[in-house]
Amino acid sequence: MRKLKDRRSFIWPLLLLLTCFINPAYTPELVKQDKPNILLILTDDQGSIDMNCYGASDLYTPNMDRLANEGTRFTQFYAAAPVCSPSRAALLTGKTNLRAGLWGNVPVPAYAEIKQKYGMPTEQVTMAEVLKKNGYFTGLVGKWHLGHKPETLPNGQGFDHYFGHQGGCIDNYSHFMFWSGPNMHDLYRNKQEVYKPGEFFPDLMVREIKSILDEERDQPFFIYWAFNAPHYPYQGEPKWMEHYKDLPTPRKEYAAFVSTADEKIGEVLDELDRRGLTENTIVIFQSDHGHSVEERAFWGGGNSGDYRGSKFSLFEGGIRVPAIIRYPGVVPENQVRDQACIEMDWMATIAELTETDISELHIDGISLMPVIQDETAASPHDVLYWQQGSYNDNQAQWAVRSGDWKLIGNPRDPTLSEPLKDKLFLANLKMDISEQENLLEKYPEEGKRLQELHDNWLKEVRKEMNK
Repeated sequence: MRKLKDRRSFIWPLLLLLTCFINPAYTPELVKQDKPNILLILTDDQGSIDMNCYGASDLYTPNMDRLANEGTRFTQFYAAAPVCSPSRAALLTGKTNLRAGLWGNVPVPAYAEIKQKYGMPTEQVTMAEVLKKNGYFTGLVGKWHLGHKPETLPNGQGFDHYFGHQGGCIDNYSHFMFWSGPNMHDLYRNKQEVYKPGEFFPDLMVREIKSILDEERDQPFFIYWAFNAPHYPYQGEPKWMEHYKDLPTPRKEYAAFVSTADEKIGEVLDELDRRGLTENTIVIFQSDHGHSVEERAFWGGGNSGDYRGSKFSLFEGGIRVPAIIRYPGVVPENQVRDQACIEMDWMATIAELTETDISELHIDGISLMPVIQDETAASPHDVLYWQQGSYNDNQAQWAVRSGDWKLIGNPRDPTLSEPLKDKLFLANLKMDISEQENLLEKYPEEGKRLQELHDNWLKEVRKEMNK
């Protein structure tokens, strides 16, 4: 870490001098932070290969690809869960979703009491809380979906500023949520409900981020930008619908929303450039899980390539996601890493890069900096664990990966019309990345070994969480 810090301390005075020489009107206070700024971008329901740099040939994603060209992207990066709320809880806490207190999605407020599900427990310590303690201004723009009570909303979980929707999705023009329960307007700035009828929500998010950057402060910033795209309702801008008019439905509707999100990301990246903030800003990009095949998503649109499954599934297509980090001068440019990494690792990675003390937190994530700096480094994890749907693994879908071996309990594949009959599914990702053949009968000892790993892990988690 010392090497990285020394390098920045040499680069920044030179960059500041050059910036002021090129643009005398530039405000030097914006770039003289010792600590890096952070922009954490989370897209929603974006398929495993739905970027040009991940293999999509029918999409236009120049700004997402720009991050990959200027940073390091991962090819075996996993979401912590195949659904929204558990994935977000894991991201913000650095823990598996079970240890973060969320086994499933947070319901709309009308059903919170009925289902006795109120959101991520307030005792969980978030990335925003630890960064705030380290002197950061913390902002969330976009989707929350981790609770509706004041103590479980962003301002109660470490965010100084919040603008967005509390629930899982909204119409991008009316800002009403059309899901189960009564139709509900869902747009807030901090604790105040705000009304912007007819204004396109992705544009509102970009405007909000720019307004955060406009404010004078002597703190570095952490902005968590949680997109609601390409999550349904598919509402790409008309020019992108025209661009993709020759694609079949639902790919064209989905593609238009992906490119709309890409364009908005480009606007913010350009704003960082314009303000001279790019060199001292860590940008992290990830999808929260695989693409949706729900009815509201036209039964599809996204693409998992060779990977089986989708959102709600612990096959690779539900949890293997695009992920990138850019930090000029520290993170190598135009590099690819094939080590198995997972969403919880961002917490530890950011902590290392910002010299934020998380020593008192017992998290599951491990810093990715050794992998980022050395393509030959080992994966930070010997074993990866997932469980979603319950703390009871007889009811939940669960998975464990060790090396190339992966065992899924109660597997789901929403891309199929019929439920799977297998209660256990063993795959070897080196032999068959598509996970088509259940190898349990051929390799029973591997199945037994992974089952024991899962059982021991879950026993400890349930003991800790009193479940």
